[in-house]
Amino acid sequence: MTARTGFHPFRSEKAQQAYLANYDLRASEWPVAAEARHVETSDGQTYVRISGPADAPPLVLLSGVNASSLMWLPNIADLSQNHRVYAVDNIYDFGRSVWRRPMLTASDLVNWLDELFTQLGLGQNINLMGISYGGWIASQYGLQYPGRLNKLVLLAPVLTVLPVRTAFILRALLCMIPHRRFTKGFIYWLAADAVANHGLSHQWVDAMVDDGYLGLRSFKPKRPVMPTILSDEELRALPVATLYLVGENEKLNSARDAVRRLNRVAPQIATELVANAGHDLTISKLAEVNAKVLAFLGKTPVQTASLLS
Repeated sequence: MTARTGFHPFRSEKAQQAYLANYDLRASEWPVAAEARHVETSDGQTYVRISGPADAPPLVLLSGVNASSLMWLPNIADLSQNHRVYAVDNIYDFGRSVWRRPMLTASDLVNWLDELFTQLGLGQNINLMGISYGGWIASQYGLQYPGRLNKLVLLAPVLTVLPVRTAFILRALLCMIPHRRFTKGFIYWLAADAVANHGLSHQWVDAMVDDGYLGLRSFKPKRPVMPTILSDEELRALPVATLYLVGENEKLNSARDAVRRLNRVAPQIATELVANAGHDLTISKLAEVNAKVLAFLGKTPVQTASLLS
């Protein structure tokens, strides 16, 4: 068990103050009204940022690794118009959540998430969306608690469908070194389509670099739960109302091969490729991805389709 301190899970009190000051500054850019809630669970205190009409259908957002709920800043205005959106700081990652014990298995993460849903009073018919590592967690939740979900959206989930390319692994390992050069190089490579756009999406990438670098310097190192590839049977066991959305230029693996596998072994899953986007699809194709997600959430399962463009 990792020793607890007054500044846990940060490296020091100074690191805590620096990170949280930057976090609050970024949070001030949240473009819609939000309620901040600290939710107690068996695994620690989870920070959730809630936006949207109180009586609207619930939509829970899970961010990627080394990120927080603030990564949804570009998307929240659209997503919260007709949904009650719960943007979560992962209990075992950067952000304002504070873990009480290490997360060791996928079941640890899933059970934490299920308890969080219960504490938030979400009941059944939850819409759950995750990107990258958050997408993998969402897929694991869909396997273990399908009865609580209405729709499941997987945005470029890490592993899950296909192995990760060696080039990604090597660059990710370098990124774990807390030096801005490595963080910037990795994120710029991963978000090449957004970087090529020198408008607003480029600014969001720069913010991701700053946030990621500060997080690596501020938080105590820990061993994450390693994501896995789902078997054919597990993919078929995902809820019928599942959308797999991935950029055609995905760097983790071949987006087209991933879609082909899903179409072959789990045709109940709706699949779409987003043109001129990679792992950065939520910012490089901001409006398009928001529209696709909202269209899917507004459909009944029998209206969804599997597309390979």
